[in-house]
Amino acid sequence: MNPYIERDAVWSDFHFGFINAMRRALVPQVQPEFYVKIDAHIFALSGDEGRRLIGRPDVSLARRATDDRTEGTVALLDAPIRLRLPEPAFEERVLFLQVFDSEDHSLVTVIELLSPTNKNKKKDRDQFIGKREDILQSSVHYVEIDLLRGGLRMPLEEMPACDYYVLVSAADDRPDVGFRPISLREPLPTIPIPMPESKSNVRLPLQELLHQAYDEAGYAGRIYSGSPQPRLHGNDAKWARQLAANAS
Repeated sequence: MNPYIERDAVWSDFHFGFINAMRRALVPQVQPEFYVKIDAHIFALSGDEGRRLIGRPDVSLARRATDDRTEGTVALLDAPIRLRLPEPAFEERVLFLQVFDSEDHSLVTVIELLSPTNKNKKKDRDQFIGKREDILQSSVHYVEIDLLRGGLRMPLEEMPACDYYVLVSAADDRPDVGFRPISLREPLPTIPIPMPESKSNVRLPLQELLHQAYDEAGYAGRIYSGSPQPRLHGNDAKWARQLAANAS
């Protein structure tokens, strides 16, 4: 995994690109019996939850290039009453993949690529865990991919220490799940996607898809200013600096 992709300024864009890369890899493997859809968890956010949206204005004012004319002054008319605007409210969309049966449109498999929203904010994390538990108590297969070192891990008994992981939960095997711990410098694995017997060999080559998303976004040379988030130490920090130097 590339630790610079985990930075706040990069992750949202990478998440979008990686989800799309996974769908492109899945579609030819599951058609025509099944189809793949991108959907989104929508989290309503507001200023009283500690998050604010800094957007772009609809109208901007800028100083014009100087010329020979004298610049004038602008007078502001005092309003008789001063009020306070409400804290901004907005939505955050976290994408995930769903595989459906083409004949009856029933949901077969859900694939989640975790985001900081799922792992850091208590209200959003609780909401996500509730949806996760609903899936794990159903007949729908479930795949969870965590490529973020930061934040709290999802609930799982006896989870080993690791930087990243992939969880594969076939409905017929529950409560047991397949778990693949991944270390920082280890290539991402090719993982099986649980499907009905007619499509039992569906695979996602995660490292290959990581490279695709990286190249399509043009990350080389532009995401390496600053340090990875969370910070690395010792030999891992040295390895990351060499990774950045090689990419520049």
